[in-house]
Amino acid sequence: MNRIAANPIPYWSRAGKTREVFDEAFRDFQEIGFTAVKADVPDGMTPSEYAGWIAGYGLAPALSLFSSPFDETVELAEEIERAKVFAAGQVALGLDRTMISSMAVPARMAQPAVGADFDAGRLDRAIDNCGTVCRVLQAEGLRPLHHSHVGGVFETEDEIVRLLDDLGAGVIGFGPDTGHLRWAGIDPAPFITRYADRLGGIHLKDCFPDYLSPASRHGMSYHEVQATKRLWAEPGRGVIDLDAVLAAVPAGYDGDFMIEVDEPSMDSKKESHRISLEWAKGALS
Repeated sequence: MNRIAANPIPYWSRAGKTREVFDEAFRDFQEIGFTAVKADVPDGMTPSEYAGWIAGYGLAPALSLFSSPFDETVELAEEIERAKVFAAGQVALGLDRTMISSMAVPARMAQPAVGADFDAGRLDRAIDNCGTVCRVLQAEGLRPLHHSHVGGVFETEDEIVRLLDDLGAGVIGFGPDTGHLRWAGIDPAPFITRYADRLGGIHLKDCFPDYLSPASRHGMSYHEVQATKRLWAEPGRGVIDLDAVLAAVPAGYDGDFMIEVDEPSMDSKKESHRISLEWAKGALS
């Protein structure tokens, strides 16, 4: 059976990636019943130390993420070296694939999910840069999977399709996020069907309808929309047809199903993850 993993992003997104923050998340995950967690090795810790640390909570390392703007703000040589270091750590943990994503383009964080400040040259450059980094990750033993994320240079359907189709299956696989696709106006199930033969990982989250239309969030930034707690929903509590999403996953899929609710809709992060795991166990049984 495919693993159901957790991403502790709501624990560290404001408090930082400290040992104390991760300890709280890992204790909660252990009590809830998760057995795998996104492999996020803190600075100053070796992969073997990290593996031993999370094992103490009954957790194994699961699919992680390499993020870069991939645009004109980065030095490609630096991104290549960063990718090599990242890949070495992930491979040391026994992982054979990773999500790869673009995030935090300023104009798109200010006006999210609509392809703000589109520039054809920037997109071409970002596709080339992403392809270079993907080939580096592959050479180091990691299969790269594009991970959709609002706020990055590959935000809209046209941009994601350009990336995937221009680079091709031999360079980049597919690791979608159901919530980020939906926020950007993309119906996740048919999009997953379109690239099902490249699927190597998936993040499962849901969306409330409140801020999905651009008019409803006019003048609000990415973080302002998220902070309302009326954007991301625990799986099964929003408007995404997750039954259709799971039906689109091919029978031979060998990756993880990762629960990720960036900003839980409730005050308790632990309760959000408990509800999410309960849904996933029922939906995937």
